[in-house]
Amino acid sequence: MFRKIIFNLAVLSCVWVGSSCKEVFDLDPEEALTSQQMYRDIFDADAAIIGLYGKFSTLAKQYVVLNELRADLLDVTDNADVALREINNHNVTESNAYANPRPYYELILNCNDILKNFKMMVETNKIKRTEYNQRYADVIALRSWIYLQLAIHYNSVPYITESIEKIGDVSAIASKPAIPLKEMIKQLITDMETIPSVYLDPYSLDNTFVSNNVDGYSPTTFFINKTILLGDLYLWDNQFTKAATMYKYIMTTSDRLGFEATDINVWYHLYKITRGQISSGMGPIAVSYDANINDENRLLDNNSTGWRSIFARDRSNTTYNGLSNTSNISRDPEWLWLLPFDNKFLPENPFVELFSNVGGKYLLQPSQQVQDMWNSQTQTNNFNFDARGKMSYKTVNGKPVVYKYLYNYLNPNLTGSVISLVGKSLQEKNGRWFLNRAANVHLKFAEAANREGRRKLAFALLNSGVASVYNGTSTDKTNLMNTFDVPPFDFDARNGDAPVRYRSSWHLATGIRGRAMLKNTEVVGDSTIAIENSIIQEGALELAFEGHRWGDLVRVALRREDPTFLADKVYDKLRKANNPNAAAVRSKLMNKENWFLPFKLQ
Repeated sequence: MFRKIIFNLAVLSCVWVGSSCKEVFDLDPEEALTSQQMYRDIFDADAAIIGLYGKFSTLAKQYVVLNELRADLLDVTDNADVALREINNHNVTESNAYANPRPYYELILNCNDILKNFKMMVETNKIKRTEYNQRYADVIALRSWIYLQLAIHYNSVPYITESIEKIGDVSAIASKPAIPLKEMIKQLITDMETIPSVYLDPYSLDNTFVSNNVDGYSPTTFFINKTILLGDLYLWDNQFTKAATMYKYIMTTSDRLGFEATDINVWYHLYKITRGQISSGMGPIAVSYDANINDENRLLDNNSTGWRSIFARDRSNTTYNGLSNTSNISRDPEWLWLLPFDNKFLPENPFVELFSNVGGKYLLQPSQQVQDMWNSQTQTNNFNFDARGKMSYKTVNGKPVVYKYLYNYLNPNLTGSVISLVGKSLQEKNGRWFLNRAANVHLKFAEAANREGRRKLAFALLNSGVASVYNGTSTDKTNLMNTFDVPPFDFDARNGDAPVRYRSSWHLATGIRGRAMLKNTEVVGDSTIAIENSIIQEGALELAFEGHRWGDLVRVALRREDPTFLADKVYDKLRKANNPNAAAVRSKLMNKENWFLPFKLQ
């Protein structure tokens, strides 16, 4: 029953808001339940939450297209339709299906309806106040995330908090006052700051739908990480210390929960970006070579170990609930938020259609620009390529294919020249929607720290880690490998044997590029701008195709009041693709008003 709730959520969520989805699914009146029938107890409340996330997963395709194709890392293929070409050329018409904000507002109205009914449930003692607070926080955070996405892409959008009974009334939303991006950020910060800090943490262990693995899926990563979202909002608002504080809270999860005493491997590795492995059952997730690091053919490129395994490894047995009276967390050292697609349940995985030229429509491909970015890097063994590129895309049937989303569908051999189905048929399109992970948190922390004057710390987290950058020649590490700064900029990475043996929780953290086995970046000119440029580029190399790119470009371009930061990157992509519109698109994007899509509810 649980898995049917999760994966048939697009239908369930419509039932859970009464008749609000009737126009979408053409339900007969007798198929719609009343609020009294639906919101009876805590189990119904939990089903409403799960239903909401099922409907939310239908946004995956639109989310990736808008955040990656509008930027510089994805390009269209010859198979792409007019709508995708409009997105790519920044010439979007109001009828473009990918630019339709209606799916986002349907989710917002679902959130509002659930919040209204949860309030009635707690007032009538159907759920406890603590149960209400946990679920209220989750829905508010998900709604805030959706509003942030809307504001990033449309700039001024209506802000609706009341429940609207019929989804047909969504058209009336367009007549509501619109809030521009900067004001929306402040409004969402206000919304999130109303959540008591204890409820920013993940669901606690008393939630049965969180504490148990379900047919190999760990529900701990299904739900939005509220602390990261608040950090993102602070970052957009240029409140850098507050943003860093939120990110540091996530980065030090294993310190706060006492893993030093219970599981030292988790203490060292969880969300800290290391080259080690968190347990004997989980291999390292770093760029690595089998035995001979000077032999390119020995690169670890498989589903169970190495950097590729971040996206492909078996996610069973990844929940750590060995600590009493704590929140249930994933013991996966990287993932903080991802949703699975399973061929047996709705909604269907949209990424096979988008990216695969085997069983899919192959509509989008990695841009030549991002391929060049990966190939311009130098590894510590002096190989002139970034191995993350080799595992983010593959050449299949002579074409470059985005592969991050396909490892649970197609299984390439080490050369990528021959593929085989993971499932038994082309119809078994299992996969995942990647939403947030530790690498993104570290990069965002580095961005905030850099802007707060902690350039050396930002450089360390971006490159080879605090232990390396803050190291010296003395064997006495008492006053080395440590930032000796105030929170949240305090990092102790000491690893020494004199005058006493000492191993800190951060001593194995290698930094983003250290984990990728790449040489440190250079700092040329203004250090704040140079390091920020490197951080944003590293986001492309590490997080390509995962939905962060457009927001990163817009945020930094707005902060600097420099449209060339964004326009030049899109121009370079189009120019390298021999797109005749390249110069015109650059000229258009030099006006920030043209960064945003037309707001038209279709």
